[in-house]
Amino acid sequence: MVQTLLYGVPSGCSFGSIVALEWLGEPYRLCRIQMPEIVQGAAYRQINPVGETPTLVTATGERISESMAILNHLGARGIDKDLAFAQGTPGFDRLNQMLAFLNTSFFAAFGPLWYALEHGAEGTEKEALRAYGAAKVSKAHADLEVMLGDKDWLLGDHRTLADAYFIGIARWTKYHDVVDRRDYPGLQRLFDKLEADPSVRFAHAIERGEPAVSTGGFEGEVTLDDLLRQQALAA
Repeated sequence: MVQTLLYGVPSGCSFGSIVALEWLGEPYRLCRIQMPEIVQGAAYRQINPVGETPTLVTATGERISESMAILNHLGARGIDKDLAFAQGTPGFDRLNQMLAFLNTSFFAAFGPLWYALEHGAEGTEKEALRAYGAAKVSKAHADLEVMLGDKDWLLGDHRTLADAYFIGIARWTKYHDVVDRRDYPGLQRLFDKLEADPSVRFAHAIERGEPAVSTGGFEGEVTLDDLLRQQALAA
């Protein structure tokens, strides 16, 4: 069985895992999960009971959810490509620290804004959520700008899986006009560099349902029904 990533659209944080799989270069398939309809349905919950994306079904049938867990799983096989670091090394600790910040601070900062947008908040509730979210997003950008400094990539002179995760979240500013990334020149520089990356362009095309040119090991898409049938046969 080929490892398969179940990714959420539109604009799920699973974008970073698609980029990571492209950079890794191993064979993989994708399974498109519409949010919120399919991701919260009974069929998808057979794969992920929490009803969230992404989920990676490995080549041996195990299921891994949560972006950090998936990226660490892929990273263990991407050490020779400089995408991650061996456990017990300073690089491993720095990568986990950066992934944790991106998950608990950068990602989470957008939470109030997504809630206001997706739940139709109005009036004072919407104003309060947007003000709170704007403050959190601004602080997360300012903190990450300091952490990046003058480095080419988040961890230094070469890209890692942290950069893949960053680009999937950083693009959310187009939905929530609360910061101008140009106020953070280091992050803008990193964002522009990643947007020009062939694997990032591939992930954008995949999400939009457009013809996509893989430079990795992409072997096509599979439906959720087909994946569930394959899982049942393998059980």
